[in-house]
Amino acid sequence: MSMSDTTKLTPLDCLYRWEQEQPAAVYLTQPFGDRVVDYTWREVGDQVRRMASYLQSLDLPAGSSIALLSSNCAHWIMADLAIWMAGHVTVPLYPTVGSETANYVLAHSRAQLLFVGKLDQRVWEDIEANLPADLPCVGLPITPAVLEHTWDDIVTQHPPLSGQPRRGMDEMASIIYTSGSTGQPKGAMIAFKAMWAVGDGLRQILGLTGKERMLSYLPLAHAAERACVETSSLYFGFRVYFANSVDTFVEDLRRARPTIFFSVPRLWTKFYLGVCEKMPPDKLKRLLKIPLLSTLVKRKILKGLGLEHVKFAITASAPLAEELVTWYRSLGLELLDVYGMTENFAYSHSSRPGAARPGYVGSTNPGVACRIADSGEIQIQSTGMMMGYYREEALSANSFTADGYLKTGDRGEIDAQGRLKITGRLKDIFKTSRGKYVAPVPIENKLAGHPKVEAVCVMGENLPQPVALLMLSQDAQAELRAWGHHGAAEREVLTQEFMSLMRAVNATLESHEQLAMVVVVQGSWTIENGYLTPTLKIKRNVIEQHYQPLLAASLELDHALVWESEHLSTQARKVA
Repeated sequence: MSMSDTTKLTPLDCLYRWEQEQPAAVYLTQPFGDRVVDYTWREVGDQVRRMASYLQSLDLPAGSSIALLSSNCAHWIMADLAIWMAGHVTVPLYPTVGSETANYVLAHSRAQLLFVGKLDQRVWEDIEANLPADLPCVGLPITPAVLEHTWDDIVTQHPPLSGQPRRGMDEMASIIYTSGSTGQPKGAMIAFKAMWAVGDGLRQILGLTGKERMLSYLPLAHAAERACVETSSLYFGFRVYFANSVDTFVEDLRRARPTIFFSVPRLWTKFYLGVCEKMPPDKLKRLLKIPLLSTLVKRKILKGLGLEHVKFAITASAPLAEELVTWYRSLGLELLDVYGMTENFAYSHSSRPGAARPGYVGSTNPGVACRIADSGEIQIQSTGMMMGYYREEALSANSFTADGYLKTGDRGEIDAQGRLKITGRLKDIFKTSRGKYVAPVPIENKLAGHPKVEAVCVMGENLPQPVALLMLSQDAQAELRAWGHHGAAEREVLTQEFMSLMRAVNATLESHEQLAMVVVVQGSWTIENGYLTPTLKIKRNVIEQHYQPLLAASLELDHALVWESEHLSTQARKVA
């Protein structure tokens, strides 16, 4: 069977194929501390079949929810496949999930069993203390949990499930709970046909083959990583590597030598800032203009990042500043923006190689229809659309138009070549105290290209004019700490840079959109402190709630720039 065939395959069908066609080929490469273990397709199939045999021995009702709580690892994918092979539905949880959210998802999904894998010890202790007493748990090979039932014991004690158990294309494969930038997460029911749509679409768009390599490190609990890495690797039969830890990320990248690299704007920005620390942007521009040196410099930078073998560099989750897209392109790395949602299994739009336009997420994928409603909302119809929200019939009905289009809640516009630009969320638009409406995302994109800035949030609900919060990069924060009270001159230089940035951006905006003030955030917005989602998007409502009193007070003092200390007190200065 060729991947060019029109036959629709579930991920299980793909596993059966590679078990037969390339049993000795390595599928998954997993670091265990100082040790690295390769799992062939034969070995993966054997472990999956043994775990599926165990799950079936529990006599759970067909289609039961089985929860999976772990950072990315080889056994995350094996557990997912075993759940499907046993006839059940996977409910992934983010490895950074709090106890309250974990309890909600486990109860709402009616989970019958929980796989516990690679986690921070504190996360597990928090969750374990509040788990239902009657919920069975199974520990994956990498886990801080001390459990009665472990993966290794189970696969040793149970014979492999025989044959090729099938799942229907219209059956539910997973309930994926949204990352929850606001409110309780909702469980999008994803069918196997949505996963087939991803594999078939990537075949047509990028022509992927079994020779690709990927490093999996963004949360597999999120639809985008699951579609791009797990689903794609199963459909094309290529090798997947896993990261050991944050500290070994560069080493992990170099081990994988990825040909496809999928990341989010926050990490693309971190890579850029890291290069800028070693080589100032102006110097790099000069070197890239020298013909003989240019190739060597590009190769050295990409090799240093572990991206020298990348054929397809993909960015998603949020807009990336056009300056950064242009910068990567100058190194010979074309960032292909893609767009999708949990509700359509991250399958909607993608930039085509050689036709990517900065600021745009590309054209519709095969089998996708897109339109812009009168309200400016992007509406999508595709094979990848969810079956609805689990146990939320009214909410499900309200998420679709009368003719079956998904209401994305995103605002957008389409250019003459059919490429889509995301201009913000409908609900993100705020109204100033002067009665003017402002869309924050386009303004944030204009600010995000500064080499000292890692994240941006523009807000202004009930304020006279919008205000921008600029979170400094970790290197810039380290410099400020090193300067201490003796770095007045250096601090003044940075102050003037940000004021120049504010003036330059304001010159491109309508009067009611222009920024009244910039707040330089010296602390960090992280997943752990609740300011970012697990996919590193800003939690706008959390940031607004925290900073609103500060901004209102500072605006009354007519300050154009405010420096925020790490302890959330402020040192405000009026800058001419």
